[in-house]
Amino acid sequence: MTRSTWVVEGPLAFRNGRERAAAEGRLGVEILTLPMLAARLAGGFVRPAASEDLQAAVRIALAEAEFAEIGRLASLPGMTRAAIQTLNRLWRADVALSAQVDLPPRLADIARLEARVRAALPKGALIPPDLRDAALARMAYGRTLLGEVRLEGVPDVAPLWRPLLAGLARSTDLGWRAPSGSDTAWFPGRVELLPGAPADPHAAEACADPRAEVVEALRWARRLLSDGVPASQVAIASAGSEAWDEHVLVLARDARLPIHFTHGLPALDTREGQACAALADLLLQGLSQERVRRLARRTSVSGLPVDWARGLRRAAGLYTLPEWRHALVAARPERASGAAAETILLPLLERLAKGPAAAAAAGEQLLEGAALQLWRQALRAAPAEALESALGGLRVPDRRAPGAAFTWGPAAHLAAAPRPYVRLIGLSSRGWPRADAEDALLPDHILPRRMLQPLSRIEQDLRAYEVIAAQASGGLTLSRPQRSSEGATLAPSRLWPAAEAVLARTRVPAHAFNEADRLLARPRDAAADPALALGRLCWRNWNVGRITVHDGVLPPRHPLVLRALDGAHAPTILRRLLRDPLGYVWRQALDWRPGTRKTPPLELDPATFGVLVHELLRRALDALEPHPGLARASAGEREQAVEAAAAMIGQAWPTERPVPPPLLWRHTLARASRMARDGLAFPDDHVGAGARSWAELDIGGPDPAAAPWTQSADVRLGGLRISGRIDRLDLAEAEEMACVTDYKTGERPRGAHRLVLGGGTELQRVVYAAAARALRPELRQVVSRLVYLKDAPDEYPLGGEPLDAALADAARYAAIAADLLRSGVAHPGGDEARGAYYDARLALPADLDGYFRRKGAAFDAALTALTPLWGQP
Repeated sequence: MTRSTWVVEGPLAFRNGRERAAAEGRLGVEILTLPMLAARLAGGFVRPAASEDLQAAVRIALAEAEFAEIGRLASLPGMTRAAIQTLNRLWRADVALSAQVDLPPRLADIARLEARVRAALPKGALIPPDLRDAALARMAYGRTLLGEVRLEGVPDVAPLWRPLLAGLARSTDLGWRAPSGSDTAWFPGRVELLPGAPADPHAAEACADPRAEVVEALRWARRLLSDGVPASQVAIASAGSEAWDEHVLVLARDARLPIHFTHGLPALDTREGQACAALADLLLQGLSQERVRRLARRTSVSGLPVDWARGLRRAAGLYTLPEWRHALVAARPERASGAAAETILLPLLERLAKGPAAAAAAGEQLLEGAALQLWRQALRAAPAEALESALGGLRVPDRRAPGAAFTWGPAAHLAAAPRPYVRLIGLSSRGWPRADAEDALLPDHILPRRMLQPLSRIEQDLRAYEVIAAQASGGLTLSRPQRSSEGATLAPSRLWPAAEAVLARTRVPAHAFNEADRLLARPRDAAADPALALGRLCWRNWNVGRITVHDGVLPPRHPLVLRALDGAHAPTILRRLLRDPLGYVWRQALDWRPGTRKTPPLELDPATFGVLVHELLRRALDALEPHPGLARASAGEREQAVEAAAAMIGQAWPTERPVPPPLLWRHTLARASRMARDGLAFPDDHVGAGARSWAELDIGGPDPAAAPWTQSADVRLGGLRISGRIDRLDLAEAEEMACVTDYKTGERPRGAHRLVLGGGTELQRVVYAAAARALRPELRQVVSRLVYLKDAPDEYPLGGEPLDAALADAARYAAIAADLLRSGVAHPGGDEARGAYYDARLALPADLDGYFRRKGAAFDAALTALTPLWGQP
């Protein structure tokens, strides 16, 4: 067996070389890169310093060494990356700062950094210059260790490695199969120029934007497959891949095309990366129930019982350790594991609550395998405070074999392993070639750019283009975006040919890349697709002024509607029925609900704040009744009852629902307590001094003896069953007169003294009065009032004949609305659906004003029986 060595460059060429050697049945062939070749020669367990070694060493060097100029930059998030980039450029250019004297301060800093990095590396890990020198010292063993050495398709050799190859030429056979245009004048061995001349582009296609470029590239790849071209001969590349990576990843999966990412896949796209992301999110954003649950799903906490979250309210934010402790203790009876969840989880949460400072320890405790390696790599790359960006920049090798797939990646990788069928994308003026940038630590005025980087990035991109084009024997296709992802206009590259084809985003493709593309290309198939047929019908119905099936037309007596109408109706549900029939169907028949808050609020929304005030009133009133009784309680007793209620709610609510941060939560409780005190102190002149009071009374309770009700019959209004809770009921000592109170925490409306039904928006007084009469029929008089607590409290009572008239109107319109729904009429009506804060706004057309301009008259005509209510005070 004859030993030989192939030297390649880049990850694609490395994997292709192995596959090629295996396919050709080569024995004794070793595939190496130049750093690996030097390590093989140096021997003695020597290896090139890996990126993780350099990251750790650079961070140690920046923290411990003293610098004249770069010391103040040492703690910045991107400093580690910038320092490694500068050192790599110096090493590749073979610039030895350590051998020079009287260096300027900045260069002296870099020389000191290099020396400190060399000392901080693990034993056996060498920086490239030291690795090369160690290999040169053992050059006599070159033929024995390596056999014949041949550079396979390497476009260029950095100055650092040229002395190594010159030494090899004296000890063994050395050759170079070089792409045309490579600088081979310095090379001492045999040179074999690869055949091929720059290919003229078969097509130059201008696309709308980067995503459209990827779509066209996948259509092109699908066409080649249909023509019998193997995937292993097809490549898609760009000078820089960042703007297209996400589109290629998503669209290729949708198309089910085999694509190998030469530069690796985003780490966050893997299961292990998601585990790291869950931990980083919790450390950086703080504790919350959602983040802890996500972390528990993606990691393994030793000993944590399966039912640890049983009993925790999903709506609870749980943003602090005391909230977690209280919630876990309260939920203990519901867990079969008892206190095990608290014993294991609370110490972990205490560590996680420390934030980025606990990143290293938390990762070691919660992560394992590949996830732990990613976590360590991210912490080496940047401070823990920058974990989000560090994890976003990590990539993992693509496990798909390039020999069985298309390739996608940077042009530099493809230039080292060209393919016959190539599509180059991103040929805009700023995309190919890319502009040079100053080195972050050694700009041109400190060290000449050509000394630091002999071949500029512009020259590298142009050379990569030439090499790829020269080997594209099967065909070369170019594309460019007319606009960037942000919408900026882009000029063509200097490489762009004069003739181009402009491809519209909505053009009909000759070869579809996925199912949606196929339907676009075949109108007959699209017409037969039920979903698309419904979409076209919806578009036609949008443009007509009459009511259609897309505007709330239902089959008469639909079972879901009948079931909803048979259910209990709280005042808010009844309001939706009277003012927004379509919204009623969405909420009550289809059970559509608005989304829940995922972040801690800075303040409670008005509805939740109202619930808070009502809860304070209920707890305080329950504490005052029956002894001493609200009517007989002193101001101090009322104050004490409200304070006790606020203390209980302040501890319980954070474990049940999202609340503001602690300081704002205390302020919110104080404001709600003031309103509760005002509500309890507000005089009730309707029932006399000896009245008895109740709070939060359920309407139609099952227990006929439940005070203060004497009946348990259903409460009905217009044939609909009514439910809900009465905020407060005051019963006169003689039990012949009652006052029903509904507390309001919002703004007092204009003309509140004239308010009766408010067009169907204010139904509480009427509904609660009807409930009081039905559940306690011996009452001779009922007064129902609204009490506004904001600013100066005031009441707006309704009783006697006005109340009777309002009850009759509410019952009549409720029956009308129910009959309309039973007949299939469920259109958006009134002002509800047009409001800025309508909770079902997402279900309505985007152009809501245009929708109601076109169809508003038809809606009003269909709901004529209800429209008189909407104009009533």
